[in-house]
Amino acid sequence: MLARTHLLGLAYPAGEDVIELGQLRDLEEIHEQAGGVGIDPLDARIKHLTLQIQVSAEPPVLGHGAREDAPADRGARHIAFAVIPGPVPAPGNGQTVGIDRGVAVSAALSTGEMLHCPALTARERTRLRRMRRKLARAARGSNRRGRVKHAIARLRARETDRRKDWAEKTSTGIARRFDLIRVEDLKIGNMTRSATGTRDNPGRNVSQKAGLNRGILRSGWGLLVRRLEDKALGRVEKVKPHYTSQRCSACGQVDRDSRESQAVFRCTACGFAGNADVNAAISIAAGHAVTARGGDGVTRPVNREPQLLLPSA
Repeated sequence: MLARTHLLGLAYPAGEDVIELGQLRDLEEIHEQAGGVGIDPLDARIKHLTLQIQVSAEPPVLGHGAREDAPADRGARHIAFAVIPGPVPAPGNGQTVGIDRGVAVSAALSTGEMLHCPALTARERTRLRRMRRKLARAARGSNRRGRVKHAIARLRARETDRRKDWAEKTSTGIARRFDLIRVEDLKIGNMTRSATGTRDNPGRNVSQKAGLNRGILRSGWGLLVRRLEDKALGRVEKVKPHYTSQRCSACGQVDRDSRESQAVFRCTACGFAGNADVNAAISIAAGHAVTARGGDGVTRPVNREPQLLLPSA
């Protein structure tokens, strides 16, 4: 029985040799040297390709989300191998972690760790602004405009690559360290919806909301949880996000005044003080989600809905 390694639709017979491929005109020459079958070249414009393939006797791992293609973006050609690793085994230490996601701090852990998703550097942001001004001045359909758009796309792709790399490394580390992972059940699609509104009913604070939306998407909230669910299979729990930022992780008091600022939490009941994101992450780790009326059923809620007081007879 011959196991096969698949590359862009090419099937190469298994063996111990390393196939050296260099300075080839197109994928047909790759096929001829490798002795494969079923060639389906995706782009004959590839001029130079240096590639080393180790053909193993292991069958390819294909499943949901597997890809065998050569996506074209940022002006480069890519070869994607469909190798899907299995879930990360649980460490068996019985530890639980809560993760609070934010914009200033991408992910705060209940252990006190503050994780930041990498973005463009200050120099890259300056360059991006300069290129956008060039793009605004360039004539539509001109070669100059095409070059500027290509340069902007490369910068954006670099930012995306960094975010994906951060999410992969962070999710792997968390899956290896904790048995149970709790996150807020956030509806990111609803949270990042545009506030523009309609002509008859225009939105308010549209530019501020657009900036917040960009910050949420750049922080990789959804990507991090999605990769955690893939790697820590069956070990990710989602809790209701209501009032987690207002709940004291020490006494359970819920009061909006306890959140003094974006970073500072000081309980108005017991005086507990700490980082606001870490405090929320601790509440998430404990699985505490208050009801819409406030409170957790044990402590007396502070943020109750206003009640109509009737005069006594």
